Amino acid sequence: MIEGSDVVVSGTMRIEAGEADGGARLDRFIAGRLAGLSRSRIQALIRAGRVSGEGGTLVDPGCKVKPGQAVVVDVPEPAPAEPAGEDVALAVVFEDKHLIVIDKPAGLVVHPSAGHESGTLVNALIGHCGDSLSGIGGVKRPGIVHRLDKDTSGLLVVAKTDQAHASLSEQFAAHGIDGRMTRRYVAIAWGTPPHTHGRIDAALARSTSNRTKIAVTRAESGRHAVTHYEVLDGYDDAKGKPMACMIACTLETGRTHQIRVHLAHIGNPIMGDPVYGAHFAASVRRLSDEAKAALDALGRQALHAAHLGFEHPKTGKRLSFDSPLPSEMARLAKALEG
Repeated sequence: MIEGSDVVVSGTMRIEAGEADGGARLDRFIAGRLAGLSRSRIQALIRAGRVSGEGGTLVDPGCKVKPGQAVVVDVPEPAPAEPAGEDVALAVVFEDKHLIVIDKPAGLVVHPSAGHESGTLVNALIGHCGDSLSGIGGVKRPGIVHRLDKDTSGLLVVAKTDQAHASLSEQFAAHGIDGRMTRRYVAIAWGTPPHTHGRIDAALARSTSNRTKIAVTRAESGRHAVTHYEVLDGYDDAKGKPMACMIACTLETGRTHQIRVHLAHIGNPIMGDPVYGAHFAASVRRLSDEAKAALDALGRQALHAAHLGFEHPKTGKRLSFDSPLPSEMARLAKALEG
């Protein structure tokens, strides 16, 4: 049995609340004492009955602790991986025993799901990392702290340990406000915004007419979402009228499909986006034959996670990575230039 603050992999830990801990949520109290366990992991342990006090099992992550209260946390050994490891090629940008940074190609699904039970990034990571993966969530599988849509390419970091998962999750939750995390996406979009720089502040929620889509909403149920953009280049049609642009986006929040929905909301949907840019299909007629061929060859939304920077969860060192436009996006940009 381990007492006090420690970096946890597995085992039984006893911790005692001090005066300053009085009134704190149980999950927050444990997270502050046991380094290396994310709050989501701690909440799962509590709900699974693996946290107890003097009065018995504690099952509510939000219950308040009292000064002097002793809490025992039982962290099980990680179970074997649920998804199977597979020999899927990965473009590894950086790797150590704490994390791995991947340059994800378009078309690669991150998590196994209905219709995508194999060949995913998770399968590839289990196959690549083997026993170096720790027990994220009590299961030996990589800790996905952020995702990219299947057809969005670019940089993605994955935690190998609970400690790395907790730190990276915290950094992503701050969305760069504290300066530790930086992310930049590059898109090729229809039209050109009226300003070279802008801020899109529009809440998002599941569409009421199509549950597979996200939509801008004014309903109270909408989730706050903010995207900042900068126009990098503009492309005119044969008549000299603005037709498309290359645009960089940074996020204050990380909502599903956020960039795709926000750019469509201001009238500049991403080229090739079959979900949020379908109403711009008529604009294809304005493209040159070369640009039409490049857009057809792209076959997906022209969105790329081009920059990722963060603080290393163990050393505190600043890590920064950049990924050039994939060849199919670069070809489209060149064709649009004429």
